[in-house]
Amino acid sequence: MEWEKLLSDKREGVDTPELPNNIRSEFYRDYDRIVFCAPFRRMARKTQVHPLSFNDHIHNRLTHSIEVGSVGRSLGFAIGDAIKDFLPDGVTPSTISSIVQAACMAHDIGNPPFGHAGEYAMRQWFTENIQLLNLFLTKRQMSDFFYFEGNAQGLRVVSRTENHVNNGGLRLTNATLGALVKYPWGSIHPNTKIKEKFNVFDSEQIIYDNLCDDLGLIKKDEEGMFSRHPLSYLMEVADDICYKIIDIEDALELGVLRFNDVEDIFKLMSGDNKIVDYGNSSTIRQRIIPYRSASIDNLIQCSVKVFMDNYEDILNGVFEGDLMEKIDGDAKIGLRKAKEITQENIFSTRRKIELEVGSYATIEVLLDSFIEAINHKIEFKEKIPFKSKRILDLIGHPISDDISYYDGYLMVTDFISGMTDNYATFIAKQISGNAK
Repeated sequence: MEWEKLLSDKREGVDTPELPNNIRSEFYRDYDRIVFCAPFRRMARKTQVHPLSFNDHIHNRLTHSIEVGSVGRSLGFAIGDAIKDFLPDGVTPSTISSIVQAACMAHDIGNPPFGHAGEYAMRQWFTENIQLLNLFLTKRQMSDFFYFEGNAQGLRVVSRTENHVNNGGLRLTNATLGALVKYPWGSIHPNTKIKEKFNVFDSEQIIYDNLCDDLGLIKKDEEGMFSRHPLSYLMEVADDICYKIIDIEDALELGVLRFNDVEDIFKLMSGDNKIVDYGNSSTIRQRIIPYRSASIDNLIQCSVKVFMDNYEDILNGVFEGDLMEKIDGDAKIGLRKAKEITQENIFSTRRKIELEVGSYATIEVLLDSFIEAINHKIEFKEKIPFKSKRILDLIGHPISDDISYYDGYLMVTDFISGMTDNYATFIAKQISGNAK
């Protein structure tokens, strides 16, 4: 792959170049479009790990994305500086950092309410209604719903549904879109190790094919799998670094873990970086700051080393796995211990389990009602029952009488996945007649 093509500033839905701007580069424009769009704002009320937390210091999808963007910016600049001799004229480390930062800001923009529990709930609902779907959808289309994926929904949001509906979405540059795609295949692919991870719904396949062609991504097989954009590895590891650390930080804030439980883990992740410990006289919230800072700095350095050690394989599209899994030394041990302590202590807390169980019921009520309503719209057209009409009115978009089942169901999943935790809970209670 060639950087000249990989850094394409072409935009879907834009036939002629936009007017030049002496203040913002094309990639800073991407960042701004993401930050000012409604789905980005709604992430402030979407679960990162702990649903509907009463503690305002706990991360949500928005604060997490901002932190990932910060780490991604540093990673992008470091890599841009390391490969500056291979970059086209006029491309600087800041160019690379701005692309990675923009992709990081959008990496969770398609996630449904209640975090991964929301994804699992949507998958379960569609799986249990397989007979209904078999009548109207192709195998690929059914698979899109059986394995509903926030990553694929994110690509759909930025490339199709937001701002310019069905005409480029946010109209981000192809370089930023390429860096955003972590799983470059659709919901049906025989070579994928993790079935439920993918980035492309059937509805965006043509958009993605055109994207890959413009960027010069390598087609790896006839089933539609392409090589990843090199900068997507930086977006991914920025996310990995942040959630490994903030999961622990949130657990400390909630009292699920004690500082003594994690001090050695942070020291391992910090490598040779010196940590100034404020001691027991400070609060845990204050004491964790230098540990967090040293860990992030060291993990960035480790990630840059892995990227550069595998640079040729990444550019040739043959690199396997991700950057974090190839980090070695004490940092690797620290990352393993961080994963162990979060799985054993954080993801099994009683309140988290209770709320996730409740989220299944909420998603079930929503899908029961909205899918029934869209079926009524397709079957009865303008004579749709009043209740179904009012339910569909909540979506806020006109729905054509000749809409297909696939597009109708996508409209429903667009709406539900865009909900905040609070709004999803509220609407489900309204539909159930339990509103207070």
